[in-house]
Order: sequence, then C-alpha cells, then structure tokens
Amino acid sequence: MSALASIDASALLPESLRADFPILNDDVLDGHPLVFLDNAASTQRPRQVIDMIARVYEHDYANVHRGIHTLSERSTEQYEEAREKVARFIGAANSHEVIFTQGTTGSINLVARSWGETNLRPGDEILTTVMEHHSNLVPWQQVAAKTGATLKHVPITEDGRLDMDAFAKLLSDRTKLVAVTSVSNTLGTVNPIAEIIAQAHAVGALVLVDAAQSVPHMVTDVAAWDCDFLAFSGHKMLGPSGVGILYGKEALLDAMPPFLGGGSMINEVRLDGFTPAELPAKFEAGTPPIVPAIAMSAAIDYLQAVGLDAIHRHEQALVDYAYEQLSQIEGLRILGPAPEFRTSLVSFAFEKIHAHEFAQVLNDRFGVAVRAGHHCTQPLHRLLGLSASTRASFYLYNRPEEVDRLLEGIAAVQAMFAPRGRKRRSQQQYPTPKVGSEDHRNRIVR
Repeated sequence: MSALASIDASALLPESLRADFPILNDDVLDGHPLVFLDNAASTQRPRQVIDMIARVYEHDYANVHRGIHTLSERSTEQYEEAREKVARFIGAANSHEVIFTQGTTGSINLVARSWGETNLRPGDEILTTVMEHHSNLVPWQQVAAKTGATLKHVPITEDGRLDMDAFAKLLSDRTKLVAVTSVSNTLGTVNPIAEIIAQAHAVGALVLVDAAQSVPHMVTDVAAWDCDFLAFSGHKMLGPSGVGILYGKEALLDAMPPFLGGGSMINEVRLDGFTPAELPAKFEAGTPPIVPAIAMSAAIDYLQAVGLDAIHRHEQALVDYAYEQLSQIEGLRILGPAPEFRTSLVSFAFEKIHAHEFAQVLNDRFGVAVRAGHHCTQPLHRLLGLSASTRASFYLYNRPEEVDRLLEGIAAVQAMFAPRGRKRRSQQQYPTPKVGSEDHRNRIVR
C-alpha cells in the first residue's frame, strides 16, 4: 500500500514517503545509500508515476486524436484529462490555455518564436535578468538578433536578490516583454513575481515566467499573478522527462501563429496553404508526449496529496539548517540571499577547491549526488567571479540527516585539499562521528 493511502498528510514528510521512491533505496556505492541532492536538475519518481507509465504502455497506449478504435479513445481521454488537471493545478481558467511541450526550454522557445518574432520590432525592448537560466536568455538573444529588438537585463543586489529599483528604472513604454524566473536555479532567490507582473502591465508589457524551479515547490496561481505566459517541466516535479507545460492567456495564444507545422495542428491542408487548428492543438504538431503527459497527472496527484504548502515548509526547514551550517565553514562562500529570501537549494563555492573535484569526492566517498558546474547560468557566475559552483537542492523526500552527510563530505574534502604543511587530522585521532550526532555537528563547523 502506498504511504499516501495510509498516512495522514500532516505526517508525511519525509520518512513515510521514501518507500514510494524505489531509487532512494539503492546503494550507489558499496555501503553508501543514495543521498540525492540534485533535485533542481531533475527529481526522482515515486512508484505511482512509474506504475502509471507502465500501465498506459501495457494497457492503453495508442496515438491520440487520430483513431476511433478503443485504445486511441482511451489514450486521448487520459491525455486530455491530464491537460485539465494541469490547468487546475496552476489555476488556469481553461484547459486549452495549457500546451504540452517537451519541457521548459521548449515552452519558452515557443513563445519566443511565435509571439516574439511576430510582434517585436526595432526599438522594442525585452527585459530579462542576470540570474536567468540559459533557456530564458538565449531564445531572447536569438529573437532580438532577428527582429532588431533590444535585450536588457535587470541586475541583482549584493546579496543575490533582484534589484527592483533597477527594474523599475528599466521599464518603459518600449518594454514589450519581461522574461523572468520565479526562483533562481543557482541562487535560490524567490523573486516577487506578482509585483513584477503588476509593474510590467502598468507600462503595457507582457510577462513570461520561467517557473521550472517554483511550480514543484510551492502553490502557483496564474490567475492571481495575472501572468501572460508560464513555463515549467514535468521532470522537476516527480514526473517523467520529455514533457513540459506552456500556459498562455487564451487571447494571446489565439493571436499567435503556429510554431511547428505538421499533423494535428491543422484544420485543413491545401497544396497552396493550410488553416491552423484551434487551441491547444495548433501548438502541438505531430505526436505529442502522450505517456509523459498522462504520467505527469499522476505526479500532480502525488504532490497534491502531500500538499504544496507542506512541501514548501519542509524544504524551507532543510534550507535553513543547511544555510546555517554552511555559513560557519571557513573558506566556503554561499551564493545568494539569506534563507528567508530563498527556497529549496543552496549553491556554494570554495576558495581553492574546484566544484567538480568537490562533487566527485562527495559522490565517490559519501554517495551524495550534488550538481557541480555553472548550472546553465554562465553570465551570473561570471558576475559572481566564478567559473563553477556546487549546488545542493532539496525536495520532499530529503531528510535532515542527509544535510549532515553533505556536511560530513565537505569536512572530508577540506581535509583532502588542505595546503601542504598543515597537519591533517588522522582517522585514528579523530574517528568519524555518527552522522547527525551532536559530535558531528560540532566537528563539521571547525
């Protein structure tokens, strides 16, 4: 029986949930249980999602919107039910405002190619930020180069928050689009999206929100935000890879030309032209991600059973603890703001240890999976004077003792890379304390 079927939601996090995630019970090395702290890149899947994938392929799979036979009708029904579930999950007014794509990147590119290349002209301005993922920078660079529009970037404050004073000054009647992340995938910064949207609308600009790092972790309501476009991915919220969502206001999507041409996105094809289909079909050319979309609905069921508010509180407690402990480690630099302005992740760098070396030791000796690199935010890393950083990102199944294992690994890495001539502690003199013990917490901050 699933934990969700037998345990009160208030007591779900995280122990009662871990049995639902088969991969968390694997040893990545002999004697090292997996500590998965790379959730900002991609999360693990619960048995409920895995079983849904298998069930559809075993019993219901066929192409959608194409056949009148039983399997096609089953697949089509489940595919469209998934769309309706996504719409309710994010507070969309209508399910046809939800477009299935292959991921956040595909969703942003759809808006860039369809809306951007159609509506932007020389003299128009696109406003984004220096903390954006490459997927919310490069498409707008390409659009600006093609249309003659100008791309501008909102800076950040010294503590890694969006500079809202600079944002207000950059906004003008020339601003046609603001493309902004709701949560930075490197800094963990939670941006004031409602305020950004209100200010942008006041000058007549539209807003696209890259919500890949927020939808899985906190309640999202596109109607309350009044956002024009919103993009996110299934694989970052317990769902399969290969499926993403573009939400767009109906009037905007109706006015936009199709991005891709082919099957499904047409009402009529002639040798001299075509008539596009109605929403949402006109943006879903070809065979869509049928099984990933259906399984994404199972992921939504799972998240709603646990509760987004409960998930957010749990993650915040982990971030608070990790931030407090990391801030006491000599030579370690935490990127981004204080815990009250961030969520779900902590990125950091060492003065003399490359992030890749650090991540390798963590994995090989402690079974801890973290992300090392520029996290697809090279401009931000250059601004911070770094080529790479290490990122630990948390989700509903992570435990405080896994933060302790991370901290234990940090202490080991520091000992390994200590400057020559400095006397290192030996295992005989300082036996490794039990993870999570008071002795361990005292040791790791020395």
